[in-house]
Amino acid sequence: MTRPVPPIADLLDSAVHSAVHLEMRDVYAVDPESEELTRWRATGRRSGPESPYWQNWVNVVRRTVARGVVVHRARIVSEPVSEYIRFEHAGTPVNIAAGEEVRWLPRRQTSDLALPGNDFWLFDGRLIRFGHFSGDGALTGHDLTEDPGVVKMCSDAFDAVWARATPHGQYEIR
Repeated sequence: MTRPVPPIADLLDSAVHSAVHLEMRDVYAVDPESEELTRWRATGRRSGPESPYWQNWVNVVRRTVARGVVVHRARIVSEPVSEYIRFEHAGTPVNIAAGEEVRWLPRRQTSDLALPGNDFWLFDGRLIRFGHFSGDGALTGHDLTEDPGVVKMCSDAFDAVWARATPHGQYEIR
């Protein structure tokens, strides 16, 4: 029987020490972002942390960080970056204002790293929530695992990426 996958907010609310997220795609086509992406294309600006678009995310990250949980996000990106990555980069100050630490790593600097095949969140070094996407970036589902071998592989991959990656404030879009 397949284990139900809780919403990300529930997993963040249950985290005790850490929540780390590795993103490895150059485009995501997640429906809730479509209006914000259209707005950014037209204006070059992203909504702020108190906007309805960001409010739920900012609230969950703030309460998670307030409990002493470290929230790290690393993004592996191709350069020159895609339009979507420019959109993400423009919104990252909101992630940081909420309490996340975010770093960027050019894909060409990952050739010697063993990386999992899917984006993931790793909670407290014990639980992984994989995200699955179609070729065009649409979300197709999630899986959970606590398999120690998979957890170690993902933890090692995240640590290697984090060590090489550039903090958001120093990363220049190319």
